[in-house]
Amino acid sequence: MIKNILFDLDDTIFDFKMAERVALSKTLVSFGIEPTEYIIKRYSELNISQWKLLELGKLTREQVKVNRYKLLFDELGLDISPQKATAIYEDNLCIGHYFMDGAEELIKTLCDKGYDLYLVSNGAKRVQDGRLKSSGISKYFKGIFISEVVGYEKPNIEFFNCCFERIENFNREETIIVGDSLSSDIKGGINAGIKTVWFNPNHEINTAQLIPTYEINKLSDIIKYI
Repeated sequence: MIKNILFDLDDTIFDFKMAERVALSKTLVSFGIEPTEYIIKRYSELNISQWKLLELGKLTREQVKVNRYKLLFDELGLDISPQKATAIYEDNLCIGHYFMDGAEELIKTLCDKGYDLYLVSNGAKRVQDGRLKSSGISKYFKGIFISEVVGYEKPNIEFFNCCFERIENFNREETIIVGDSLSSDIKGGINAGIKTVWFNPNHEINTAQLIPTYEINKLSDIIKYI
């Protein structure tokens, strides 16, 4: 029987890709750069690659934030401060929120049914705080664990151990994690010895050799497995 549900935030509860597009477009415009589809797509690719290196412990969070812009500007031949771009981007990213389809309704339903909900995110604290405040969903969660505060990132076992220590009467058999990232959420859940749900709305092929306990394409499908 599942009691504790750990939710990733970006691209699970919140539509990070939409937020990223809006914040990046505003940032580029502030430097007089047209936010073309190519630039937005390339930034997203560089951003993902840098976060993967963070998960592997090869980069710090601050290096990730700056490197993605440095790499982008170097490719485009632009003489723009990546540090300044990072600051403007985060200011834009803190504003507002966009829900994944069915996310808000799901967490309300699960809370009403008596499940204990927790957020587990590798996102920047300032950004997540701003979007959580905007969305008003913090009230549904018994705990919010941001890696920047915890001191470790998913998928490290240390991150999950710190979370588990703060969950009253914690039992691994009663706990499940839901997230879109195989390398962060699913690998982390496997490392922590809990059940995992891979949220895969785009029907991507799993090439990571990480086998989630369950796979769903719609968030509402989680109800089948708890």
